[in-house]
Order: sequence, then C-alpha cells, then structure tokens
Amino acid sequence: MSYTIEEIRPEWDGAICEVIRKTGAEFGAVGEGFGPSDPEVSAMSRHYAPQDGSLYLVARVGGRVVGGCGVAPFQESRETCELRKLFLLPETRGLGAGRDLAERCLAFAEAEGYRRCYLDTLAAMTAAISLYEALGFEHLDAPLAGTIHGGCDVWMLKAFSG
Repeated sequence: MSYTIEEIRPEWDGAICEVIRKTGAEFGAVGEGFGPSDPEVSAMSRHYAPQDGSLYLVARVGGRVVGGCGVAPFQESRETCELRKLFLLPETRGLGAGRDLAERCLAFAEAEGYRRCYLDTLAAMTAAISLYEALGFEHLDAPLAGTIHGGCDVWMLKAFSG
C-alpha cells in the first residue's frame, strides 16, 4: 500500500476531522484538554498556511485521506513551534507515513527559522512516542507554559541544530 502526502485542502477538512476524532477516541483523547477537541479540527485548511509559519499535511491512500500532521507557532512564538495532530487510521499505520509527515513538518519548521519544536501527547500512544524519540525529541518533566492540552501526560521538545 503506497501513500501520497500533500498540503491540506479545504475539500479534505471533513475527512481529516474524522481521522483526528476517530483516532483520538481510540486513545481516550476525548473532550477538553485534548487536540481532537480543538476548534481548528473542523476546518484544518483555514488554520494552517505556510505564509503564517504553519503547515498541515495529509496522507492519502488511493485518494482517501488516512492521516495528517501539522506544525504551527506555539503561543504565537517565532522561536518555538508545535508539532500538532499527527494521527493515522489504524489500517495505515506501519507504512512510514507518520514518520514522513513528521519529518516534512519538522523540515518546514526548521526552514522557517524555528529554534525548537514542542509537542504533547498521551503515554498510551507508545508508537508515536517512539517515533518522536527517534526524531530527536526529548522528554520534559512538565508541559510548556501556555499549552491548551491539559489532558496530555507526555511532553517533548526538540531543538533544531541551525
């Protein structure tokens, strides 16, 4: 099974919303304090624009949206960005799309001049945490001040070399 990765388009908003909410529910990320409940989820294409220092990519298999990942400023910072909403449908995990999505988002962020990238997630998302560790993220003892995801219990930060 092969996949393609493209920047989010308005016509894919409904599909990626469904992926994010379905995958979030799979791991108990439901309600306030979790990414799938953020207002942006219902219209991702309206909230991510490269000219604003943000990007959201979707993975598709056979034309069907099966996952996505984004990066955007953390609390409007120009130095710290946040890796956001990396979610894949179960049947497409293991293809390498998650790594590909994250690497492309991180490359964009570094090219934009961010100095570090933050993320928060859940301890139950063990495969995602392993990926983040492999990508150079290090665990933090607490979330960065200002995070809106108070339901998360794992916080990580990656410093860019440039």
